[in-house]
Amino acid sequence: MLSSRGYRGDAPDDTRVDLIEIPLPPWVERTDEPIDTKRRRLLYESRKRGMLENCILLSIFAKRYLHTMTYSQLQQYDRLINEPSNDWDIYYWATEAYPTPEVYQGEVMEMLKEFTKNKNHEQRLDAPSLDYLDEEKQ
Repeated sequence: MLSSRGYRGDAPDDTRVDLIEIPLPPWVERTDEPIDTKRRRLLYESRKRGMLENCILLSIFAKRYLHTMTYSQLQQYDRLINEPSNDWDIYYWATEAYPTPEVYQGEVMEMLKEFTKNKNHEQRLDAPSLDYLDEEKQ
């Protein structure tokens, strides 16, 4: 299918695999990142996802749990939200539609699965406002 300008978006020498699989750089664990910087980065990355469902789910989860997570838990969360190349995978694991691969199983994944069940029937229609960050500084 061509755009209105006649451009398809692929290069003449692209193979079918090139058109289907977009290569992404591998996730690299940040080992000497200060914990406060890690929390702020993970909060941002929880809010800016490739699909709205995860933007909402992960941003509310991050608001509730990031400030109390240990460094080890933050590392697990970092790997979970940044290593998989497909946001749908994270969503399916959190909702337990698909089994979670062993590498992502752990305390944080279990927390996310429980949070996703929404046993208290909270209204989760939008990512939380960032106003609470200003309140924490005071």
